[in-house]
Amino acid sequence: MISRHIARRGVTALLVAATVLPAGTASAAPPPPAPGSEADLVPGEYQPWQIDSPDQALAPQVYEPSAQEDAVEPAQAAPGAYDLVEYVPLADAVARVSCTTSRGPYQRQVERWLKLKVDGKQSKADCRAIRAFQVKHKIKPAIGFAGPVTWSRMQYLSAKKNPNAARKCRVRTYRVACVDLDRQITWVQKGEKVVFGPVPMRSGRAGYKTRTGWFKVYWKHKNHVSTLYHQPMPYAQFFSGGQAFHAVYGSIFTTVGSMGCVNLRLGDARKLWGVLKKGDRVHVWGRRPGA
Repeated sequence: MISRHIARRGVTALLVAATVLPAGTASAAPPPPAPGSEADLVPGEYQPWQIDSPDQALAPQVYEPSAQEDAVEPAQAAPGAYDLVEYVPLADAVARVSCTTSRGPYQRQVERWLKLKVDGKQSKADCRAIRAFQVKHKIKPAIGFAGPVTWSRMQYLSAKKNPNAARKCRVRTYRVACVDLDRQITWVQKGEKVVFGPVPMRSGRAGYKTRTGWFKVYWKHKNHVSTLYHQPMPYAQFFSGGQAFHAVYGSIFTTVGSMGCVNLRLGDARKLWGVLKKGDRVHVWGRRPGA
């Protein structure tokens, strides 16, 4: 998903270069981003479904869906909708470089994770190691750039075995849906046992942050459609006003967050639907990077 300020800044360059990256909606130009920040980056491969998330900011009208309505399963996502597409410098995307010399916004974190020399500088050895990781985990384009998608994947892999190793999610005898905004992962635990996940997610962007605290799932609506944006929110499970767990039909691995909801891939949202019940507790903590 390309945010509007990226598309506005890059549309002229994109047209001149005749690249395949899509342009966005034009409006008043924002101030230029700080050099080296995620705001300088664009998706390295074209994704036709890149639109802003259809999250609902206000609490929905709660009602009891009929059995006939609940019998309808949400539509499947388009092939490739959840591919891991890294955000890279525009120049690298246009030139289609095979191994970048650019320093990524998560250079030090990625170097540390891969047990490389941690100096925050991109070397040939760094590029080869990062690229090998990207190839292994099907991150595209695999050009060795230490971007947000690569770092997100590393955090997910580190959390996979024991997501609550740091004991930040409250342990209770009943089910608790844990939403870690720092690492952008979510899981469900009952006592010490993880009964769902962890899975990657996307939380709220700046100005639309996912609220932190202790909540309850108060409404489940399998085929919910946003009353503000008239877009589907499959397998929606609301826990704080209009903020809910729900699937989206595009990448959750973006530099721009949602409008407040916890976005999931369709398969993950479907599984979570079968795990959580009305009245289950939700614990949200941390802060999404950049939010």
